[in-house]
Amino acid sequence: MNQAAGAAILYIDDDAGLRRLAVRTLARHGYTLTVAEGGAEGIALAQAAVAEGRPFDLIAVDHYMPGMDGLETLERLRALPGMPPVVYVTGSEEGRIAVAALKAGAADYVVKTVGTDFFDLLASAFGQVLERAALERDKAAAEDQLRASNARLEALLREVNHRVANSLQIVSAMVRMQSTALADENARLALEDTQRRIAAIAQVHRRLYTSNDVEQVDMREYLGALVDELGETWSTPAAPRVLSLDAESIRLSTDRAVSLGVIVTELVSNACKYAYPASGGEVRVSLTGDGEGHFRLAVEDDGVGMVADAAPRGTGVGTKLIRAMAQSLQTIVEYDTASRTGVRATLRAALD
Repeated sequence: MNQAAGAAILYIDDDAGLRRLAVRTLARHGYTLTVAEGGAEGIALAQAAVAEGRPFDLIAVDHYMPGMDGLETLERLRALPGMPPVVYVTGSEEGRIAVAALKAGAADYVVKTVGTDFFDLLASAFGQVLERAALERDKAAAEDQLRASNARLEALLREVNHRVANSLQIVSAMVRMQSTALADENARLALEDTQRRIAAIAQVHRRLYTSNDVEQVDMREYLGALVDELGETWSTPAAPRVLSLDAESIRLSTDRAVSLGVIVTELVSNACKYAYPASGGEVRVSLTGDGEGHFRLAVEDDGVGMVADAAPRGTGVGTKLIRAMAQSLQTIVEYDTASRTGVRATLRAALD
């Protein structure tokens, strides 16, 4: 595309003969020139053009002008809103002035010479500057479109997470209703376990739709809410459970956060069920960074302990879930049973 076609140029120069020659010569290159005899007039024309909604595509400013020289004119033009790029015109071999103009915001400069070569150089500079300006506008427009698309996508993901969390809440309520209607104690307890697992997943989506980041979960906030919920579930006046959390603000993707949340739910639930069968006690959860790009989770209690390699208690579903979720994190859960009291379960996994 020819950027010169139809381009409106404001040419500021105190030399009347050069202005007339510029209008005739540059018209052959496809430019439409408006001329001004000095900086003050040029600034007024530029302001009026913007106010009327037809700003110039480019402004050329000569350096040597009485009253207000080119550098002062350039400075005042650059302060106006919506100003187009400026090509600066200097005298022969005045590199110092050209550098000062570029530092002041000129898009390019042309050295004024005698003859038509000057206008050819000026027309070439106009074309290059207009082309760069068009590319910058296209880039800015593309970036605006990308930001708008990202904003729409984030809003959509936030709405999806909201709906998923609500749906899981409904499913959890249905499971709770079903469990309260059962006479079989084992079946009721199994459904209560299922309800806690659903709550762990729902909590992830709740964090996503209420935060600014719809792709990652702050694990300190997430585990804090999850541990609070588990504490309310397992602690009773007859058998108080104290659940504590020490977690760093580690961010994980949605799927990894879900896997870790299910693991924490199962480990804490197991500790509450089996570590303190006759009394209350404490369960501690910690999440810390562990080397470059890794984290470490630990869940420990001071209860009755467990026999190494013993068969899972209960239905064994929790053990299978822990193993499956750990595999999704490309790791395993290890149990320290060497101590006479208590169990410490740990895993180390990559952040992504």
